[in-house]
Amino acid sequence: MKKLAVFTALALLLGSALFAQTPKAFADRPLRLTSIGQSADIEMVRVLLARAKFDAKSEPLIKASDLNGSAKTLVLVIGGSSKGLGAAGISAEAEMERAKALVAKAKSLGMKIISVHVGGEARRGTLSDGFINYAVPQSDYVIVVSEADKDGLFTALAGGAKIPLTKVDKIAQVGAPLTGAFK
Repeated sequence: MKKLAVFTALALLLGSALFAQTPKAFADRPLRLTSIGQSADIEMVRVLLARAKFDAKSEPLIKASDLNGSAKTLVLVIGGSSKGLGAAGISAEAEMERAKALVAKAKSLGMKIISVHVGGEARRGTLSDGFINYAVPQSDYVIVVSEADKDGLFTALAGGAKIPLTKVDKIAQVGAPLTGAFK
């Protein structure tokens, strides 16, 4: 009987801890969708949003000056790509400066910021990790494919800043928590 009570208490504690990581709907539409790191992952997130009937065009190079207060939420798809940066004609340093200016402007406008990393372990490394280390602590909510957090980086960044973090097993599962974040 005592073991059952301990097991039940532990199950409730773990269940509430997992539930606490998925916030109630807090974000408003319309949204702006951009890449931080210029990976092609932005297109996967755009498709997931489109399937859920969210109007979100891909704006991988949106600038701070493009934010005018009409959008209420900024969705950052984080993943560094040397090829993507090269195609966009910008350096990693210039991309980081764009990210910082964009986030600062979004915050000044009172926008919610949701960061998403769908590249998994394959999209991690020095380039991506720089963008991840910046963007996650700036976010109101983070969604990540679990295998990308094998080293606990997302958990540490989100936990240290007390940001809700949802981990999913597959890219296709990102759509539910992402769209569920919107009122």
